[in-house]
Amino acid sequence: MLELSTWQLLVLFQHELLLFAGIFFLLGALDDFGVDLCWLWLRLTGRAKAETVDSESLASEPLEGPAAIFIPAWQESEVVGYTIAHALRAWPQADLLIYVGCYRNDPETIQAVMAAAPGDPRLRLVIHDRAGPSTKADCLNRLYGALCADEARSGKMARMVVFHDGEDMVDPAALCLLDRAVATSDFVQLPVLPLPQPNSRWIGSHYCEEFAEAHGKGLVVRDALGAALPAAGVGCAVSRAALARLAASRGAEDPFETESLTEDYELGLRIADQGGRCRFIRARHANGELVATRAYFPARLDHVVRQKTRWIHGIAFQGWDRLGWSPPGEATSLAEKWMRMRDRRGPLTALVLFVGYLLLAIAALVWVAAALGFGQSIELTPALKILLAANFAAFLWRGAMRFAFTTREYGAVEGLRAVLRFPITNIIAIMAGRRAFMAYVGTLAGQAISWDKTQHFDHPARGVPAKTQRVRSAT
Repeated sequence: MLELSTWQLLVLFQHELLLFAGIFFLLGALDDFGVDLCWLWLRLTGRAKAETVDSESLASEPLEGPAAIFIPAWQESEVVGYTIAHALRAWPQADLLIYVGCYRNDPETIQAVMAAAPGDPRLRLVIHDRAGPSTKADCLNRLYGALCADEARSGKMARMVVFHDGEDMVDPAALCLLDRAVATSDFVQLPVLPLPQPNSRWIGSHYCEEFAEAHGKGLVVRDALGAALPAAGVGCAVSRAALARLAASRGAEDPFETESLTEDYELGLRIADQGGRCRFIRARHANGELVATRAYFPARLDHVVRQKTRWIHGIAFQGWDRLGWSPPGEATSLAEKWMRMRDRRGPLTALVLFVGYLLLAIAALVWVAAALGFGQSIELTPALKILLAANFAAFLWRGAMRFAFTTREYGAVEGLRAVLRFPITNIIAIMAGRRAFMAYVGTLAGQAISWDKTQHFDHPARGVPAKTQRVRSAT
């Protein structure tokens, strides 16, 4: 029987970790590289170029039909008033109604909504008949019920429903861009642009590079390949007919699954599964700024991890359970399978990152011990050297892509910070992946699902004071 010393076991363990991490890091890099190549081809052929729009004319252009804006809100008293006031100023169209869903046990948010837009009849306060928080999907269903009631009373159907969150700052050109696109599409998504945070350069601002790549490259490629588009939950529109079909497909009056943690992700995929056309639209103002929804994302580490936990739990774990790999009874394209695989790689990514950091700690320990004469460090085989070289090259490529996409939207300084934030984003991914797995296990054991959302404390339009007004309340 082969006997190994403690030192030999440690070196063997290091070797196996190195092999595991190296192979899976490389597989992930090849996956990302495939998307990069697709985007580069689209860029070279001109299909990835954002159109330039006439912002002034779009901001005041009449809508083709009534538009309903859904804003579900739970404990958003600090920001929701600014969101509403800015949206009503940015979008002057009369054929617009903003439905804000609040809970009966959240009086602060209710008061903030009531104080947001003096005398503007386009604001509708909808108070949920249950205590919060339930889930965002449940709150959206309450808003959908209020819309249906208004349509029944007025005899006029909405043409589209636009989704936003309580902390968003909308773009003046966005509403008419969505209105135009809905004429030929069932679901339309505009980019989301997180704003850098001077007081949280290394945690809150890490969303900048995440969305710069996802909405500057990932969704562009997904759209071009004809794969289903996941909704971001903000800055997206669904045709009224498509929303009604979603409700009918559930055999219910409501279109959203109340037990879903990421109803926004499911929204676009379910519409595509029913044969609906989905589009991702990138456009820029004449000054080069992106037409996008802007917002401050969570800035505290615990809030960031909680939000990322909800995303991984809902998209990777619940998505596997609830959506599978393809629509029932239909052949699925290779592109669709590829994109859904990418959606669900979050837990595996967190595991491989954890192994990578564990490997770094063990390698440092072995190196120090070997330098002190306690043993020999690991000898790399030619295959391992090639594997490490390939991973290093992939890391340099990934850093260059992250820098380029972040710099395009935020400037070179933020682009450099994006590269330096690599370790922080990795640690956040590890923490959120572990927490999401435990949450998923809890739901399998019968644990109730709740919104578990993060509060927001700052808003890009905070310089605009909110004023008191009386609004109609939904019954």
